[in-house]
Amino acid sequence: MTKVVAIYICKNMGLPMQQVPTVNALAGLGLEGDRYALGQGAYSKAAREAIRHVTLFGAEALEAANRELSASFAPHETRRNILTEGIELNNLIGREFLVGPVRMRGLELCDPCGRPSKLAAKEGFATAFLNRGGLRAEILSSGPISPGDPIAVL
Repeated sequence: MTKVVAIYICKNMGLPMQQVPTVNALAGLGLEGDRYALGQGAYSKAAREAIRHVTLFGAEALEAANRELSASFAPHETRRNILTEGIELNNLIGREFLVGPVRMRGLELCDPCGRPSKLAAKEGFATAFLNRGGLRAEILSSGPISPGDPIAVL
């Protein structure tokens, strides 16, 4: 079964990501209480404009990348919002899907950068997570998302 495993947000760039039991997705904006919905993310004012409503990443990709690293990354240290299970996120670019009742569209791969390594004081994130760094998605409809919610491609 494809599903949400965990949800993480933070209010401002550089602060630790916090796991939350549920979150409200806000169409056209992001996750309620998250830095990108608040315009406070590290890349909110980046020269390259991109929709940064939400990021999803796979538990399987996290496990595979961590096998290559001397110091593993915990899910919250990846700086991604929604940990998933059982779905190949790379295949969702340009496709609409549901996360629980919330409709989203996959926009682009969330290519890994050095920021998670810097903030977690651990080496190797950008290399280990290459081609498995997750998916950046646009939120098309509002609603609650909780761990255990199914993920379905439309």
